[in-house]
Amino acid sequence: MDSPGAGPSTAPGIPVDSTLNIPTSAPLHPLPSAHFYSLEYPGYVQSCSIPLAVERLGGQARLDSAFRRVASMKTDFPLELNFRPENPYSHPVSGEVVHTSNLLLKVVKRKRKRKDGMQLDGEPVGEYTAEVVGVVPKTGRFRAMADFQFRPNMSDPVSKLRTALADTDVEAIINYSIPEEKEDYTVPVNGAPADIDPQLLGAEGVTPKLRSNLRLPPPTLFSRQGIPHNYNYKANTSSIVAAVVDEETGEEKKRLINSTRWKGYGPIAIYYADDKVPDKPSAVVEEQREKADKKLLKRLEELFAERPVWTRTAILNQFEPFEVREIINSKFLLPLVSYVFADGPWRDTQVRLGYDPRRDPQARFYQRLYFRNTHHPILRTSVVGRKADNRSDGIFEAIRKEDKRSHIFDGINATKETAAFQLCDILDEMLKEMIEDEEDLRETCHERDGWYSAQAFDRIKIVLRHKFFSLLIGHVATREECEALLASTEGTDKLPSKSAPKVRPGKHNMAKGALRPEDAAVCPNMLYPEDIADHVAGAKTSGHHRRKGQKVL
Repeated sequence: MDSPGAGPSTAPGIPVDSTLNIPTSAPLHPLPSAHFYSLEYPGYVQSCSIPLAVERLGGQARLDSAFRRVASMKTDFPLELNFRPENPYSHPVSGEVVHTSNLLLKVVKRKRKRKDGMQLDGEPVGEYTAEVVGVVPKTGRFRAMADFQFRPNMSDPVSKLRTALADTDVEAIINYSIPEEKEDYTVPVNGAPADIDPQLLGAEGVTPKLRSNLRLPPPTLFSRQGIPHNYNYKANTSSIVAAVVDEETGEEKKRLINSTRWKGYGPIAIYYADDKVPDKPSAVVEEQREKADKKLLKRLEELFAERPVWTRTAILNQFEPFEVREIINSKFLLPLVSYVFADGPWRDTQVRLGYDPRRDPQARFYQRLYFRNTHHPILRTSVVGRKADNRSDGIFEAIRKEDKRSHIFDGINATKETAAFQLCDILDEMLKEMIEDEEDLRETCHERDGWYSAQAFDRIKIVLRHKFFSLLIGHVATREECEALLASTEGTDKLPSKSAPKVRPGKHNMAKGALRPEDAAVCPNMLYPEDIADHVAGAKTSGHHRRKGQKVL
């Protein structure tokens, strides 16, 4: 405290105004230009243990990435301190890099001693000098608490698989198999038997201690959220207790079964090489018949009675948007009346149950042609994007906006940017004449061309492709253009030899328009003229492999 009447005191070394006895501003000292990064390590570090501390922080490269990142970078490089880096299940402590305005000081202490080694009372012990050597713009801090650590049984098969994946042990990964579920979720402590004769327990009836044996390995990644959440755990309302009988021992056990578990309601899919077609839906789908909308189901049956083969777009275009929503959400309405081909001329079409288009020559009108437009990739908007734009599901949005005639091609209007049409839905006059021409048909159905000969089907594809992609650029192709295009391909489109080996079914997709291996060997130069190829260079038939320097048909 200052004594009464005494003037204001000042610290030694600070300039003082002699007239008013008020301290003036401190002297200015320039800061050095050197920058340093500071790291607050939550542990005791000695000079010899610095390499160990850096290793537990992920290495020097990880530290450099964390300190040198910029705000515009999308990739985040948080600091993580792992006290047990050799354990893959160790939960690291999360840290962060913050901006600071600190100075790095170099402090030197010099001691002064008397010659005889003695020191007098009140005499200064030493001198301290401080020097600013740089600024510290960023500091790494670990303010989060270490989470619970759990070490699973490393002899468990799942733990062994995790170790094999980390060590890239190919042989161990190949030999891994899912172990049999023994349902031993509780085991006695220290290996004591759980089932002891009650007579041996004595009067007190001591029960052996049990411990949990749930094999729940920790997740590969942990949440970086520092604030705990109120999860409010509750039992699953769809879980019911069901009795299950072991097939080997005959023992009856009780299990929790999810009554709303997912069931496959998709239509039955067959390959072109399969002998028979399904005449009734699968058992899982048949169980849902009572839940189906009777009105929609009857309407679907009437449509498939009029026309046995539909594309999914064509059949949905026959309904109103709210009816389409019900058909899509129910998932089992279409499988109740139809099946699908996984390959062949009717690939990805809905076919009436019991109807085999391979046995009916009139089914040639239901064959499907598909061309991929590489300039119009199919991209699905993310869930976050749809919510941000306040939009509903993309399927229903497309139903509202899409033209009900999108499955029809008239050669004048382009209703969509991808070509997937059935021949019966092509109303263009020139194409319709080629489709209805009966002079060049097969006696038996073929896996690639259906009931048409290879030459006739290729001519239809060439004209349809040219007309469709011409519409996309705003040009209506004329008959003269198409005839000139067909004339330019005459003599190069050869039919396959009858002795050509048959390709194994299921190993290729003949419905995409790709040339068969034997056709590709004899037709290497199927090219467009230069003036026409410029309009369709961006589109190609799916599955068609181009040779070097060859244009897409």
